[in-house]
Amino acid sequence: MMKFNHTSVLLKETIDNLDLKTNGLYVDATFGGGGHARYLLSQLEAGTLVGFDQDSYAIKVAKANFSSFITQTSNPRLVLVHDNFSHLAENLNELGYTDGIDGIYYDLGVSSPQFDQPERGFSYRFDARLDMRMNQEQELDAYQVVNTYSQKDLANILYRYGDEKFSRQIARKIVQKRAVAPIETTFQLVDIIKEAIPAAARRKGGHPAKKSFQAIRVEVNHELDSLKASLEEAIKLLKPGGRISVITFQSHEDKIVKKIFKDNSEVEVPRGIPVIPDNLKPKLKLINRKPIVASESELANNNRSHSAKLRVAEKL
Repeated sequence: MMKFNHTSVLLKETIDNLDLKTNGLYVDATFGGGGHARYLLSQLEAGTLVGFDQDSYAIKVAKANFSSFITQTSNPRLVLVHDNFSHLAENLNELGYTDGIDGIYYDLGVSSPQFDQPERGFSYRFDARLDMRMNQEQELDAYQVVNTYSQKDLANILYRYGDEKFSRQIARKIVQKRAVAPIETTFQLVDIIKEAIPAAARRKGGHPAKKSFQAIRVEVNHELDSLKASLEEAIKLLKPGGRISVITFQSHEDKIVKKIFKDNSEVEVPRGIPVIPDNLKPKLKLINRKPIVASESELANNNRSHSAKLRVAEKL
């Protein structure tokens, strides 16, 4: 089995809340190491799971580790798709799955191998060329963001996607440094961030570059725009009674999921209309009003679970 160190968060809660049909068609929008997928596949008898991942390494590992589910020619239990989850409908149509899906789930956490492979340039713990691309075939990378974006755009990204209160100072320092020479590596960027943040603030909390690296990664991979597009597509693809589960780890992700679920589960009926027309009826009902969080035992065993929130909705 090829190595992919990643402990799935809220494993059973995510899958069990899909209210599985043993012969259903399901989508794993963020396949990663396949932890959720393996549990779901154990619950299916004649159903199929379509797994999406834009990371070619994740797909390579999945093909090796899940080969027994893929090689069934008559009705494969697992079909893997190397693409961003914002292209759900296009890929499912190409595969011949045109009648809708019974459920879909997302784990929006970044996989451990992406951080643990220094050459990927995701982590402030390793010195590497600035990269941060989940799909290594795309052109935009962290080097381009850091070295070509305007000071204003950099500050906005750091504040919006990283909640970095020193975003303006960091953006100003980046622009000053790159005017002398391009910022090539993760450690160069870390040093610039540390230089821009007051010493007293650096001594508080975690690593001073954590928020900035998160923000740049979100920008490089268009994570929030892709999430919005994918959720809207997923809602359209769901069959009546089909469910969608989404695990978020950052506040900006959770706000997007919460808003889209809310907008699709509530309806404002104009006065004087005795019957609600179909185009005004809600598309979803919420399975949980408040997000599901990790149990005490999971919190003790998996540090990543502390910030995880699970929201589930059902297609009406």
